[in-house]
Amino acid sequence: MQKAKGSKVKGSFLLKAAVFCLAAVALVSLVERQIRIAEKQAQLAQLEAQLEEQTAKNEDLQAALDNGEGVREYAERRARSLGYARPNERVYVDVGGGE
Repeated sequence: MQKAKGSKVKGSFLLKAAVFCLAAVALVSLVERQIRIAEKQAQLAQLEAQLEEQTAKNEDLQAALDNGEGVREYAERRARSLGYARPNERVYVDVGGGE
């Protein structure tokens, strides 16, 4: 009778250890997934902000086109904002204090 009782205790210990290991692996996996979900949510928020910014730019462009400003005028205005000028054109920059 002693042997049967001793093997039952060993089997029970192995079963508990296996269940504990399985639970630990499941917990680690769950934590890793939660971290990945948080990263993806942050990435999604960043992409949504970029989308809103681009949508606003598109609406401004569409409004400029709808108001009669053609593509040519928009391109010229954009080029001037980047510092470009027409050939043989002199660009004067006011460096005064606005007095």
